[in-house]
Amino acid sequence: MSFLLENVDEKIKQIQLFSRNNNQIVTVKKVPKGIKCIGMGTDAAVFQLLDAPQFAFKVFSQDKLKKLEREKQVYTLLGDSNYFPSYYSNGTNYLVLSFEEGLTLYECLLKGVRIPEQAIVDVERAREFARSKGLNPRDIHLKNILLQGGRAVVLDVSEYLNEGNDHRWEYLKEGYYEYYTLIAEKKVPYWVIETVRKWYNQSHPGRFQLHSFVQKVLKIVHIESEEMKR
Repeated sequence: MSFLLENVDEKIKQIQLFSRNNNQIVTVKKVPKGIKCIGMGTDAAVFQLLDAPQFAFKVFSQDKLKKLEREKQVYTLLGDSNYFPSYYSNGTNYLVLSFEEGLTLYECLLKGVRIPEQAIVDVERAREFARSKGLNPRDIHLKNILLQGGRAVVLDVSEYLNEGNDHRWEYLKEGYYEYYTLIAEKKVPYWVIETVRKWYNQSHPGRFQLHSFVQKVLKIVHIESEEMKR
């Protein structure tokens, strides 16, 4: 691993990425040859080296390095677990993690890939495991859960040192058991998913009602399907 980092460090330093205001996705300006971007978030982007595909390098913007240290602390506390990526090492502005293959639950909805109940059970067990390590698992959403052979891997642990419950996972789990059969193995249009995401983010946490929210979503899905019939 030390030999790998010595060769990787210079390449990683050539990557240029910047955070944006209002919790928007980072902007990636420059990626050197031999490296590809495989994911982006609000604090960092994830890259894969073509000559070391078994690793994922999570590179943070310079103004978010405190979050790197917090995330490193979380992975150290988690240790070895089948529910999370493995943490190997870190550089000045990046973490070295195991590369995890599969589709996110977000991508499953887009592609019409069935999400098995086992994946929901796995996320629940991952949360229990994190709590047993003194952590507070939160910010668990469709893009942070990966489906691998019918099992779930939770990708982002960056908020596990934060206090409070954002209830994101509770709403997703309830929505799965109450309503998922309506869309299972159906391709959900991108604009529908993004509209739902924006509506949820604009809702007041203390007054959010899942049932009325779902009824609102079903209306736009019905309108979209009627338009397709014309």
